[in-house]
Amino acid sequence: MSGGVPTRTRGARRVLNGPRPEAVPVLVARACALVGLLDIAAGVFPRFRHSRMHTLAEVLPGALGPFAAALSLSTGVLLLLLAHGLRRGKRRAWRAAVALLPAGAVAQFTYRHSLIGMVISLALLAPLLRHRDQFAALPDPRSRWRALANFVLMGAGSLVLGLVIVSVHPNRMVGDPSLADRLTHVLYGLFGFEGPVDYEGSTTWTVAFSLGALGLLTAVTTIYLAFRPEHPAARLTEADEAHLRALLDKHGCRDSLGHFALRRDKAVVFSPSGKAAVTYRVVSGVMLASGDPIGDVEAWPGAIERFMDEARAHSWTPAVMGCSETGGEVWTRETGLDALELGDEAVVDVADFSLAGRAMRNVRQMVKRIERAGYETRVRRVRDVGEAELERIRQAAEDWRGTDTERGFSMALGRVGDPSDGDCLIATAHKTDEQPGPYGDLKAILHFVPWGTDGASLDLMRRDRTADPGMNELLIVASLQAAPKLGITRVSLNFAMFRAALARGEKIGAGPVLRAWRGLLVFLSRWFQIESLYKFNAKFRPRWEPRFVVYRTSSDLPRIGFAAMQAEGFVNLALPLPRFLRRRRTPARVCAHAVAERDVRAA
Repeated sequence: MSGGVPTRTRGARRVLNGPRPEAVPVLVARACALVGLLDIAAGVFPRFRHSRMHTLAEVLPGALGPFAAALSLSTGVLLLLLAHGLRRGKRRAWRAAVALLPAGAVAQFTYRHSLIGMVISLALLAPLLRHRDQFAALPDPRSRWRALANFVLMGAGSLVLGLVIVSVHPNRMVGDPSLADRLTHVLYGLFGFEGPVDYEGSTTWTVAFSLGALGLLTAVTTIYLAFRPEHPAARLTEADEAHLRALLDKHGCRDSLGHFALRRDKAVVFSPSGKAAVTYRVVSGVMLASGDPIGDVEAWPGAIERFMDEARAHSWTPAVMGCSETGGEVWTRETGLDALELGDEAVVDVADFSLAGRAMRNVRQMVKRIERAGYETRVRRVRDVGEAELERIRQAAEDWRGTDTERGFSMALGRVGDPSDGDCLIATAHKTDEQPGPYGDLKAILHFVPWGTDGASLDLMRRDRTADPGMNELLIVASLQAAPKLGITRVSLNFAMFRAALARGEKIGAGPVLRAWRGLLVFLSRWFQIESLYKFNAKFRPRWEPRFVVYRTSSDLPRIGFAAMQAEGFVNLALPLPRFLRRRRTPARVCAHAVAERDVRAA
């Protein structure tokens, strides 16, 4: 007993009251996924419908009448598609489920006269209606490739399921058709035509209706995704960018990643006072911020609260990549999130930098060798570079990129030589003693963004593949040597992920766990620049500033990691839509808090 109430009584009350409201989306999603899988099994495997599972299969919406197999397949696929949206509490998924379940219940009673099927369908509907306030999440930003991705994935799934459907009736099949004939029959059936495979009795119609249903479902979902009402991804508006620049002018010296908040493929939420802001991008349902909030530290909690409100409104997973120790403390204190050290940022204090000494021997020798080969360097502000030369630099940076997509999110601006970025630095390497190429004598480029008034943060490094090795070292040294004349006292270089593990793991006395972790990182460095970036940064003897990832639960980390890889350009899932499926560009979406903020400023 506890508090005078028997344990059995309390347990009975919990059962009668049902699950906690916040747990309903997850439970309903799991129920829909299970129902969908069983519904697909009932439609694909003929023996399943006559087994002891038949009673359970009958209660699934879609296993009805003479078209039971086809309806089971299509409804099962739809329920599986709805499960993810229901788990995230999406309003549109709730509407679809509420419409589907009663229709299935009525059909069960009308065609099967199954009172049990109707009751169970309505029982699944009951928690949806009772806890409808738990399904209020707004739609996600939509990219234009979703329709084509759906067509490819649904088409592949329909082809596999269709091959199973064609092959699970061996006793009714006429002859022994080859695999090629069966595939041909599936392809024909998806488009509603007869194929080369024949069956005895009504099995021909069962297979035909099932394949036709799969083909129709693929077509309908693709058309819906292509032409559904626009809800575009957020973009940084001119007014928001101007507001962020004003905050950076006052507080930009605090975080080296501050200027990267001006990427125009990010959205922004401001604190109620307008003195702080958090910029973010939504990737695969993850609301991904980078660096620390912009603006006055005292106003950070207000901006963070707005960020979390926006995440809850859309049922996005909140995450912050690369915040500082101070930023991590504020995020965890204000939100209850957790933080994990992600790596270290290399920061060089210009006053302490020198090529002298044994530690800098390799860099010193490489720079002198390249200089003897006829290379010269220029370090200037963007505003001091002529437009014609800027255009050559932009084109060279694009052509020398080396990957199909632009990489970078948390430490990349995404543009070079924009007129609004006049304070950025451009360091270029030239070789004047050879025949000019398509970009004249230009051989390498480094681009830095401002870090307050006395700092610079490395944005991108590009080089001509025909140039001599060591271009990046040459330009970094040139930038550090030119920094005092430009009023720069500190320079942030690349970010080194898991630097502490790499550094400690190679020292004498490291334990087996640490050595194994370092070994895994070295192995992953074959595909990702983990060890190479650490060793490159270490050449310049920087001080290391830790950076953190802020997350909700440990189970979110894989999803956050995948979203971060997408944002940084290491995983590219973007597929271009055909021209006839593309919609005209619509104005950028503005979040609800931004609308309220503008109304206040206007008043």
